[in-house]
Amino acid sequence: MYNEEKVLVNVTPSETRVAWVENGVLQEVWIERANKRGLVGNIYIGKVDRVLPGMQAAFIDIGLERTAFLHVSDICKRAIGKETEEDCEDITKFLHAGQKVMVQVVKDPISSKGARLTMHVTIPSRMLVYMPDEKMIGVSQKIEDAEERERLREVINTIPEAKESEGGYIVRTVAEGANFHEVRADLVYLQRLWAGIQEKAKGVKKSALIYEDLPLYLHILRDIPIDRIEIIRVDSAETYKKMVEFSSVYVMDLSDKLGLYSGERPIFDLYSIEDEIQQALEKRVDLKSGGYLIIDQTEAMTTIDVNTGGFVGHKNLEETIYRTNLEATQAIARQLRLRNLGGIIILDLIDMDDKEHKASVYSALQRELQKDRVKTSITEISNLGLVEMTRKRTRESLERILCEPCPVCHGRGTVKTPETIAFEVFREITRMAKSFDAEYYRVIASEPVVSYILDEASGNVAELETFLNKSIRFQAESGYFIEQFDVVIS
Repeated sequence: MYNEEKVLVNVTPSETRVAWVENGVLQEVWIERANKRGLVGNIYIGKVDRVLPGMQAAFIDIGLERTAFLHVSDICKRAIGKETEEDCEDITKFLHAGQKVMVQVVKDPISSKGARLTMHVTIPSRMLVYMPDEKMIGVSQKIEDAEERERLREVINTIPEAKESEGGYIVRTVAEGANFHEVRADLVYLQRLWAGIQEKAKGVKKSALIYEDLPLYLHILRDIPIDRIEIIRVDSAETYKKMVEFSSVYVMDLSDKLGLYSGERPIFDLYSIEDEIQQALEKRVDLKSGGYLIIDQTEAMTTIDVNTGGFVGHKNLEETIYRTNLEATQAIARQLRLRNLGGIIILDLIDMDDKEHKASVYSALQRELQKDRVKTSITEISNLGLVEMTRKRTRESLERILCEPCPVCHGRGTVKTPETIAFEVFREITRMAKSFDAEYYRVIASEPVVSYILDEASGNVAELETFLNKSIRFQAESGYFIEQFDVVIS
């Protein structure tokens, strides 16, 4: 079946958004805000703040709000080359407080955690990844043809600049079919870039950024499989010009794909992308059959629960469950990409008794996850219908970028009932009565709480007034949220 894949780029002075659409359906979205650009790929000169032998890790000051984390496994290969693994166990052999180091960000700061660092610097171009501290030539495992893999290794070996280089290279998937001149151009570009980084590092005396990765609109041209994309449209003339210039030098001629969007409708109104982004922030995802998913993202993990909902099937319950789970595999894989969910993920499928059905659903899930450019790992379906999986996380999820914890429920996802708040009010009045002598008490609370107290809890109020021998007055305040109240003494 023919797949029509498009990339739409929406640019404003404060934000860049990129949408990947396949057959009219949004598959992935990237968002980069001018004041919160991602750090992955950036190279810093940092200063060792603390070395923690117990964790075999160090915290590095790279000039950000929080110190960044560096584990010994991301240090010793660079420091000791091919020595035995046992030599990598003591971080104090490599780092000490106050030491200046060159590091690269491999994970953005997420939630309360600082950035994750490595000293194994890598610099990507369109077709190659340069590794200054390695002397090897590797080829992406996604290039399956053995002859093509060998041809690409030979191309690298015949490039004069590669023989003079101290570092190593990994040939990326997009280099499949590339000729000598294309690969050489990428290699020379990387060598010049690395020379510039080294020169800049020499003059740095304190923590500082010495290389910043490309902005999102150029990062996309470098990293996504352009050969699969039919159309790239951008709604900013200035950004379009920069993309054309970049592609002509570093990527390929995209004149037949890259174009400036000048339609009257906003570019993200095409294919209902704005609506899709909004729906990706909801917990519930409806399936075409009538079933649905419930997606809960927490600090520790993400859970995805599959439900039959209104889908009753046509044969029997087991068949209905099987069809719902099968449909859910496609929706789950898409939601993982669209929401950029990472870390530990638990899939709660509907229990299936038939072993063939289990095997079929598991195979379908594996096939759908193979479309994901981010590395995933899954376990087989357990007796309880659970699938444990991990998905590599290098940046914040869509929800974490666009949302913040609710100021009313403080991230719990629920709020106390008016009844619960009413009883808290009564307890607070009783507490205050033991410490203060008041003529009467005035309770200021939200409308639902005051309504509940004056109606359903009016008997409780009368009993409390009799017990305290004081009157209690209530005032509804529209500006108060459900859990907020004040007790004022007069």
